[in-house]
Amino acid sequence: MTYNVQFPGLGLEFALNRVAFSIGGFDIYWYGIIIAAGMLLAMAFAFRKAVDFGIDGDRLVDVVFIGVVAGVICARAYYVAFAPFEYESIWQMLDIRQGGLAIYGGVIGAFVFGGLAAKWRKVPILPLFDLVGICFLIGQGIGRWANFVNQEAFGTNTDLPWGMISEGTVNYLVGVQSTLAAEGVTVDPLQPVHPTFLYESLWCLAGFVVLALLIKRRKFNGQLFLGYIIWYGIGRFWIEGLRTDALMVNDTLRTSQLVALVSVLAAFILMVLGLLRARGKTLMVPLAVADLKKLKETGGAFPVEDLPASAPHKEFARATAEMNRRLADWKPEDAAGSEEDAGADATAEEAAPAEADLPAAQQPEAAEETPDAAPQAEPETPDEETTSAPAEPDGGEQEKKEDAEDAGKAD
Repeated sequence: MTYNVQFPGLGLEFALNRVAFSIGGFDIYWYGIIIAAGMLLAMAFAFRKAVDFGIDGDRLVDVVFIGVVAGVICARAYYVAFAPFEYESIWQMLDIRQGGLAIYGGVIGAFVFGGLAAKWRKVPILPLFDLVGICFLIGQGIGRWANFVNQEAFGTNTDLPWGMISEGTVNYLVGVQSTLAAEGVTVDPLQPVHPTFLYESLWCLAGFVVLALLIKRRKFNGQLFLGYIIWYGIGRFWIEGLRTDALMVNDTLRTSQLVALVSVLAAFILMVLGLLRARGKTLMVPLAVADLKKLKETGGAFPVEDLPASAPHKEFARATAEMNRRLADWKPEDAAGSEEDAGADATAEEAAPAEADLPAAQQPEAAEETPDAAPQAEPETPDEETTSAPAEPDGGEQEKKEDAEDAGKAD
């Protein structure tokens, strides 16, 4: 189906064909292509920045795969559960080519099942959530343009210059007049409407920029994840209030607004507590270990290094590669050698007494006296009786001593 989309206030008009191409009579829709493009860009960013969060890229592949599949399934299940109509068959429930993916369902599914996968693959969960939160904003910011192609996710009437109208908006609004009236909403199908897909796209992309700038300024693990919940929740709450196709809990309560409000309040409280606990501290990020099996074989003898979260990306990449190279070259005898070195150092420290404990005769010579210091008196020669072991006199002194003894005898 082709829509003739107009923006009267801007003098713009587009012809949008929802089908990108067909393979053997099977239509491939732009909706799926755009959603997939958003996911791919989000994953590219994730794999690029994984090292900055101490996450190994190889294990991240498994987590992302499980998270994406679970996210799509949960997004569809969420939409079907709250849809204002009944599906005629299971195939209709499973067919997502024409839309029907609820963002909050996808977010919940991706984080829950992705978190379980992270535990299985030994990926640090909170740093993973920080990274994925940023990536979600990329996927959502791009994915919302799939709603534009399908001419869905729009709002009530507006006289703003970017107001939009098409056969899709007209047909939908004509069919839901009674439903909107029950909700107390009046909409003229023949007038332009808010392109709320555009609002949410711009909001998400702006949030991506904000959180990306905070990567090197984060104070605790989970901060960016909470930032994502707060940022997206605030935007979704007010944008959802403009939409005419919102999923409803009842006749007056919109599902996404309720979820957004609760999640924003909870995330804000956790954010404040986290920042208070992290005050004055530097977040240290353990470097990603590529071979966990080899690390386990070292029995704790191989140290896993860390870097401050503020360290540059190149430094994380270099240090991580160097540490994993050393781990790959590690041998059991390296542990024995390091233990011997540590023992030798400890013995040397114990054998070397502190300067303050040395006997006076072994103390280091004092610094030279200053000119103003008083001269010391010449030490007196000890009496013969008090001298336990006199020094051996030289030849001349010996002769003088013998003459003195002879003179004494003569007297």
